[in-house]
Amino acid sequence: MSTRSTAYAAARARKGLWQASRVLVLRRVSQFGFLALFLSGPLFGVWIAKGTLASSMTLGVLPLTDPFVLLQSLAARRVPATTALIGAAIVTLAYALLGGRSYCAWVCPVNPVTDLAAWLRRRLGITRSAKLRPEWRRWLILAILAVSAATGTVAWELVNPVTALHRALVFGLGYGAMGALAVFLFDLLVAQDGWCGHLCPVGAFYGVLGRVSPLRVAAPRRAACDDCMDCFAVCPEPQVIVPALRGERTGSGPVILAGDCTLCGACVDSCPERVFRFTHRFDTRTDASAVPPSRPARAGRAPSPPDALERSAP
Repeated sequence: MSTRSTAYAAARARKGLWQASRVLVLRRVSQFGFLALFLSGPLFGVWIAKGTLASSMTLGVLPLTDPFVLLQSLAARRVPATTALIGAAIVTLAYALLGGRSYCAWVCPVNPVTDLAAWLRRRLGITRSAKLRPEWRRWLILAILAVSAATGTVAWELVNPVTALHRALVFGLGYGAMGALAVFLFDLLVAQDGWCGHLCPVGAFYGVLGRVSPLRVAAPRRAACDDCMDCFAVCPEPQVIVPALRGERTGSGPVILAGDCTLCGACVDSCPERVFRFTHRFDTRTDASAVPPSRPARAGRAPSPPDALERSAP
């Protein structure tokens, strides 16, 4: 059975470094590409995107607004501008198509921070973790809307570490990185995948949009799974894997349908047997003839990771 300290080792040995890191590299290119759109103005005087990930204007014509920010504004009894409504509609449609929590893995500037914390936990052999319930982040959404209504403010943006880090990187406001530092230390020392997997209300909100997304990760070669558990070890939301990977035993299809899936592709990269791939929600094909070519399948089922059992998918 895999541990977080040995995750990716078998995939690199079997598939090579590029195939075992390809999705991760593409995610970093995406994240830094989005950041570059905002940095082009301050650095080179070419303003491609102005604002932050909460609200921006691209090329002077394309408004983009975080729909969770819009909800807080409405709760605060503020009348949003037409551009804000249009921008929120565009973002909502985009993430409803591409997967709500793809924002977390492919856009959010805090994700490399939490990924670094997870990597350090593996390298340092840190296994102890506080047990936090993922539904807390959904209660936090309601609490934030209530605070916005009571105070007349867009409450979460006053403390949002994502927006603060974005401002720190784009505008050089160094103090804005303090929130990201706190998230890093929390994930490293307190709770495994604690911020993204248990607390971040923005990720929880986009997870709701992700429930209807056609873009998915699936396990069409689940018959080849040898229970090495590498995918569970690296996934920030391991509970979403169980129905698709163990579906042959329960009658479930191979597609991961949970909105909490971030589409990070860690399972795709880390699996030495190429069980997982990106596809769409209607692709229910499976390769029943697939068997592990390098190692015989183990008799019986390996125990599921504790997190996968405790953090059941909604």
